[in-house]
Amino acid sequence: MNSTEKIKCELVEKLGIFLEKKEQMAPVAARIFSYVILTGKQGTTFEDLVSNLCASKSTISTHLNHLQDLKKLSYFTKIGDRKKYFIINSDTMLQGINSMIEEWKNERELHMEIKDYKEEVNKALEEENKFELGYHDSFIGFLDGAISSIIKLKETIVK
Repeated sequence: MNSTEKIKCELVEKLGIFLEKKEQMAPVAARIFSYVILTGKQGTTFEDLVSNLCASKSTISTHLNHLQDLKKLSYFTKIGDRKKYFIINSDTMLQGINSMIEEWKNERELHMEIKDYKEEVNKALEEENKFELGYHDSFIGFLDGAISSIIKLKETIVK
């Protein structure tokens, strides 16, 4: 195993652990997805996955089918070659970005409502009992910046 392959194996494991938690994927599915991400546009075959991830054919097959059902992976074939080459579905990143934007907008709206409520309550309170609103202002500003940044990233990807 050369150094590039060793680094890839280590990254498959690190990214796999991350995806297990973030995307709530099964461990083998997360490793498959990671391996495909790190293989790129050339794609990877079923046989490569079985060999490199040291999992049984049935396990790889089950998780590959599930990832395709979730529309996270797709495949292409080559003329004269009966193998399928698995790649990341081009919409996967955009789906994730759209989900983040929606979640952040909802969270922003909730903080705005809480802040408005606290401002209203503050009108009737003595100074020492008033709610401190700086946290909400800071967090709303953070969300505005994050939403703006991710929308710019999305526009770059769509081009």
